Amino acid sequence: MAATKQNRARVSFIVGPTGAGKSALAMEVATRLGAEIVNADSRLFYRGLDIGTAKPGRAERARVAHHLIDICAPDETLDAARFAAFAGQAIDQIVRRGAVPLIVGGSGLYLRALQCGLCPGPGASPETRERLRRAAAERGLPELHRELARVDPAAAGRIGPRDLPRIVRALEVFALTGEALSERQRRHGFAERRYDSITVGLAPERAELYARIDARFDAMLAAGLVDEVRGLIEAGYAPDRPPLSTIGYREIAAYLRGESTLDEAAEWARRETRHLAKRQLTWFRRDPGIIWLKGAHPAEQAAAIFAEFFGAPESSARVTA
Repeated sequence: MAATKQNRARVSFIVGPTGAGKSALAMEVATRLGAEIVNADSRLFYRGLDIGTAKPGRAERARVAHHLIDICAPDETLDAARFAAFAGQAIDQIVRRGAVPLIVGGSGLYLRALQCGLCPGPGASPETRERLRRAAAERGLPELHRELARVDPAAAGRIGPRDLPRIVRALEVFALTGEALSERQRRHGFAERRYDSITVGLAPERAELYARIDARFDAMLAAGLVDEVRGLIEAGYAPDRPPLSTIGYREIAAYLRGESTLDEAAEWARRETRHLAKRQLTWFRRDPGIIWLKGAHPAEQAAAIFAEFFGAPESSARVTA
């Protein structure tokens, strides 16, 4: 049963593309407002994926309470529906403690699932998914994306050509129902809101964003990303399955298999991350409700916006240990 506007919990969101500085902003805002952070970046759910995801460290998590980090093994699946359920539980607990829920991430589908629910669709078909994954391995992921473009052009336009899980799901829905996923989503409308919310967004100028992305990946390499990927593979986690098949991990895995030099792998990862950031910006800019932060002091802007929304001055905020 949907919550009425009168009894919906109030929550705040920080969104934006990868590399925009969401985590640092969230830490500062959470400290000012006494907020607890609910992670909505899908790769941070997984234990052992630390360097390549820019996961908040122990010191940061000691300063501000974080939720939905390190909740899955790398071979588990946590899709948007499960995320929405877990995040909803975390938000309920935060609200009961009298703290501010601050949802932070760049995974647009997961954020929409949390706020509006997901379009009803057929359950997962392991046989169909395995067939599609085999096709991707044998014919190449670009060919699978072209197949999606033939049966569901709207979905293909939103889903990146390297996004195996979402390509597979869209093709799975079409295979099981004979109907395009985008058409089912159009009818659903995503109009019912679960929370009374306010959202701010970070979107640095493109040149600045791309420079940040490149520098961040170089820092990941220096911090030991190659050893992190090698250790995960040696532990038995398949590099061709999510989350190890995602950007950064898959390129380093290819290097470890001898398919590229480290410089080539790094350049591919930087390029794919820039492409991801562009797609994320396109997704978020379609949402007219996002307040885009401008200028040199985004934390002050965000804290003031959230404080007004929650009806409490910043000076009354407590720091969450």
